[in-house]
Amino acid sequence: MSTPTVARVRAFNRFYTRVIGVLGESLLDTPYSLSEARVLFELAQADRVEVVDLRRTLGLDAGYLSRVLTRFEADGLAERSRSATDGRRQVVALTDAGRVAARDLDERSRTDVGTLLEPLAEAERRRLLGAMDAIRSVLDRRGEPGLVVLRGPVAGDLGWIVRRHGELYAQVHGWDATFEAYVARIVSEFGADPGREALWIAEVDGEPVGSVMCVADDAETARLRVLLVEPAARGMGLGGRLVDECLRFARRTGFRRITLSTYDAMVEARRIYERVGFRVERTTPVRAYGHDLVEEDWSLELS
Repeated sequence: MSTPTVARVRAFNRFYTRVIGVLGESLLDTPYSLSEARVLFELAQADRVEVVDLRRTLGLDAGYLSRVLTRFEADGLAERSRSATDGRRQVVALTDAGRVAARDLDERSRTDVGTLLEPLAEAERRRLLGAMDAIRSVLDRRGEPGLVVLRGPVAGDLGWIVRRHGELYAQVHGWDATFEAYVARIVSEFGADPGREALWIAEVDGEPVGSVMCVADDAETARLRVLLVEPAARGMGLGGRLVDECLRFARRTGFRRITLSTYDAMVEARRIYERVGFRVERTTPVRAYGHDLVEEDWSLELS
């Protein structure tokens, strides 16, 4: 791994731990360190926990965890005993005082995070959460997929499509604001031909993470537009599901052909189009959105 990449990650770690205040000897003005607070939080999630499971969940050294639990016992926060099913194993449970301490930590944490987020505009909060989701998605190989839903549009969705296209393409490809304006023109035309156009939003755990639109190009030709999947939601097959939904609608509505326009830089989207049978009809070098690109027209026969 390159030295600059490692340096950037380490710099982010230093910045973030300072922002959330975990570098001091105590956390959130309590007598507990960050590791001790994590132990308290996990113990509060169940009546009793086997020590070996607690160590595995938190990834803590056995000796260190033992010292933490010994301190908790001395302070009257926790009690250890032998497992009823396996005498070789220890179980640990919080006392009433321990649960009070865990609730106090939880409330302090909620207040602290609320204070951190309060000055941010809604767009900044969404950007922050999206970045956090992306980091977790990339690094957490154990993560379970959330509840995925494809639905029709509701109030606010059209604005979300425009904004996220503008933000993501600026971040990933460096495209300027004229691309967001282009997407805004596409979205502004939606609803002009009821019955022959449709829009789907992909949600994961209630949050929008993707979109696609099917509109009429002419009497026999549909057009696929505004395909988008958030970086944090990639790898779940959402792009393929959105395209499949678009194709089903086009066939059901009676279109004989479907087209789309994209650019050579859209590597992941182009893979999806090719996989479902789209083929490139024409390529044109263009200057667009502040870059030299190759515009591509793709089509698929539906009948």
